[in-house]
Amino acid sequence: MRMMVEKKKSIALIIILLTIVVIFICGRYYFVHNKSYKNEAIDYAKWENFAKVIKRAMIACENSGHSIPDDFPEVRKIVEAGVTTKPKKDYELSRYACYLIVQNGDPRKEVIALGQTYFAIQTYRQEVADHFNELDEDNRRLVVRGDIKQWNQMLAETAHNAGVITNEEFAIFQNAGYMGLYGGLDVDDIHTKKQLEVGQKILDYMGSTELIANLFRISQTEEKLRKDKIVGAETATSVHYNVGKEVRTAIEKIGGTMPEDLPTPEKSIQQIEKEQMQRLKNKAKKGKLMLDE
Repeated sequence: MRMMVEKKKSIALIIILLTIVVIFICGRYYFVHNKSYKNEAIDYAKWENFAKVIKRAMIACENSGHSIPDDFPEVRKIVEAGVTTKPKKDYELSRYACYLIVQNGDPRKEVIALGQTYFAIQTYRQEVADHFNELDEDNRRLVVRGDIKQWNQMLAETAHNAGVITNEEFAIFQNAGYMGLYGGLDVDDIHTKKQLEVGQKILDYMGSTELIANLFRISQTEEKLRKDKIVGAETATSVHYNVGKEVRTAIEKIGGTMPEDLPTPEKSIQQIEKEQMQRLKNKAKKGKLMLDE
């Protein structure tokens, strides 16, 4: 029974995160009026109940100085009603409107609560990112690791557009970047040097200094592939290696520690996130964290 509950929680979290991904990639997200799987995804089976949430979100939108018609434009669709048809009202929501809907939903619904917690964490991360130099090492790692995840997605897409298509080509492409930065060490070599277990990712066991070096490698490779309009898997792989090597040279010139010689943190990124999530939950239980204001 417990496994089923945990599986349901995982599915719910995946749904809300996928919804968020769609919102931020596509820019606009369409909620259908009748029998919408999207309404069901956030646990509102009846349109009438979901409409109340939309109205609360509209009020929040107006109070924040945004335009309701811009963020909640109404659209009409024709649906069958017996032998005839009739128009029904729908909304084409902006990503800001989607955010407001999650924030104004019923926190007793598990998916809504997960969404509200997600945004609370993201807000917290943005706040700490604005004061990076004041952060402790754990929070610095969280901020940079989050940036790396985003840049790695962009790099993967740009590399694919350049011609890095197959899994084998992408593995060679990724290894090349590490080899340039780590003086010839590939992913397996770094994994072994850090004494990690099978399944543990090297990026999750890097300190903030090492993560920043990798972030620079990743972001500069993505930019060079895109700006220089690189074509071909071999050429893209060579670019990744050379960028990594240039970052290594820069570290050497300023007398910095080579990335392979930096210490491996005891805690993984997942452990730090789990600890922060527990602190948020404890605050919520004590009434110190409002998720549905």
